[in-house]
Amino acid sequence: MVDYRDLATVKQVAAEAPFITEATLRWWIFHAETNGLKPALLKIGGRVYIDRAEINKWLEGQRMAPKPLKPAA
Repeated sequence: MVDYRDLATVKQVAAEAPFITEATLRWWIFHAETNGLKPALLKIGGRVYIDRAEINKWLEGQRMAPKPLKPAA
């Protein structure tokens, strides 16, 4: 279920994460069908909203190598 408090515009996400430019986000959105970002996007009318929790999951999936598991204490 989507929580409206987790939704942001392209400009808001770019402002919160300075390493991601608006142009980069728009490129990712344009190619969402092929890059796997589609589950993080909601389109209402002509506006695209980004689910912060889902884009974080997507970003985690972009790691070049998995994070090592910590041994149990």
